Amino acid sequence: MEKREKLKELTFPKDIIQEIRKLSHDCDVCKKSFSQKCHLTMHKCIHTREKSYHCDICGKSFSQNTDLIVHKRIHTGEKPYHCDICGKSFSQSGSLTTHKRIHTGEKPYHCDICGKSFSQSNKLIAHKRIHTGETPYHCDVCGKSFSQNNDLVVHKRVHTGEKPYHCDICGNSFSKRNNLTTHKHIHTGETPYHCDLCVKSFSKSSHLTAHKRIHTGEKPYHCDICGTSFSQSGHLITHKRIHTGEKPYQCDICSKSFSQNSHLTIHERFHTGEKPFHCVICGKSFSNSSDVTKHKRIHTGEKPYHCDVCDKLFSESSTLTSHKRTHEREKVYHCDVCAKLFSDSHALTLHKRTHTGEKTHCCDICNKSFSQNSNLIKHKRIHTGEKPYHCDICGKSFSQNSSLTPHKRTHTGEKPYHCDVCGKLFSYSSHLTKHKCIHTGEKGNG
Repeated sequence: MEKREKLKELTFPKDIIQEIRKLSHDCDVCKKSFSQKCHLTMHKCIHTREKSYHCDICGKSFSQNTDLIVHKRIHTGEKPYHCDICGKSFSQSGSLTTHKRIHTGEKPYHCDICGKSFSQSNKLIAHKRIHTGETPYHCDVCGKSFSQNNDLVVHKRVHTGEKPYHCDICGNSFSKRNNLTTHKHIHTGETPYHCDLCVKSFSKSSHLTAHKRIHTGEKPYHCDICGTSFSQSGHLITHKRIHTGEKPYQCDICSKSFSQNSHLTIHERFHTGEKPFHCVICGKSFSNSSDVTKHKRIHTGEKPYHCDVCDKLFSESSTLTSHKRTHEREKVYHCDVCAKLFSDSHALTLHKRTHTGEKTHCCDICNKSFSQNSNLIKHKRIHTGEKPYHCDICGKSFSQNSSLTPHKRTHTGEKPYHCDVCGKLFSYSSHLTKHKCIHTGEKGNG
């Protein structure tokens, strides 16, 4: 007000200023002045809360006719304000003004605390609550508070179960619009978020953010109990359950509890028999996506896990972990029959069966027994005819990986077995054994 008065004094003589003041219309509640009486009348409705303008379609009331006109555009769909750059239309002039800042890059609202700029005043107001810690929007069900009203609206759907956003492809419903947008990427296969370091793409921006930490090594989430750090907050939450023993996910069929929801989902498939993950090579089905990933390595021969001590390769991380113990630990488990040493108690248990003849794994088709489950699995392929190991050169299939490996040598010409007497090379160890009989004079079988 002071600046306005000084400006008037510089522009007009004092007697004219007094005449202007006589013509001004002042609000007797807040003392605000208006040049026109109609503007004062409209303004007073703020104080009286009088809403004399009614929508004849939905009955909603407004204190000003201009507000009613804007509101009616919701019903009519009228959007009279057009962007001359991209052609987008709006029902309010203010919305067009805000939209144009996308093209101009204008951000006229500045935070006086950190200097960050915004294109909309309401975004600045919401941002400032980060500094003040203000959470003025409260949930009347659980009392939780939020800094923004739209966050409260979304939160309330937890209590009501409302999911207003529907996928027009599969009918799935969501409580948040961005969850629907992300979900649709499943149908379209779209992965719009790209890593600028390895060019890997993701359907969610949060997945890209988490992925980038693989490159940076950043682990911003720390366990306050043991100090272990994690790259994702979800991993920290899951980890903490090791300390607390919390298992919040319970199977409603057998009441077994789990620390992770994904573990419960996999477990429930044992009851339902559901196996939604299929091998595209042989058609075998699995209840767990990680199992189909491991299984595919049978066909591809991929062994992505390597020992940094001896460079041995493995197809599964668990097998590598077990193997590393041979380097890291002493062989403290010894066989009391032959004194052989083992670094692993399980390996000792399996070994002892060679002495006892114990065969705990029985074939349910022919009743043949085996000391190890892996041997039973191989044996069952005789009955089923399953040959999961495929040659990627000629397509020939084998029931065991040990048969596929030497077969591939017929294509590559590799001969890793050599005679230490004459130096002759062989692709099969059995061929080398037979050959050696020439030097020893021993008669080989067959």
